[in-house]
Amino acid sequence: MCFGDYSVLGAGYLHIIDQSHGSKNMLKKEISGGVVHSIPEDLEQALVDDSNALVMWEDITPIARNEWICWINDAKKLDTRQRRIARTRSELKEGKRRPCCWPGCSHR
Repeated sequence: MCFGDYSVLGAGYLHIIDQSHGSKNMLKKEISGGVVHSIPEDLEQALVDDSNALVMWEDITPIARNEWICWINDAKKLDTRQRRIARTRSELKEGKRRPCCWPGCSHR
């Protein structure tokens, strides 16, 4: 999946294209978190496993990422958390930029 000047290769690796020299490098990229919340490991792994969702994740604003993370972290049961992570991947790929019907992060 190509996005801007890099391609997602899976496992969090990006294929970086240096426009000035035409060189190509492979780097491990840290997946972006939110403005208040850092990305939890289970969400990070879900995004690494789905390059299309990862591209969309990196395209949304830090505030929007914060809303998704807080919504996932707000789940009280593990099965709810897992459903929210799956829904996050799905809705990001549909073009949604924030979780539906969520009043917003109270931590910022």
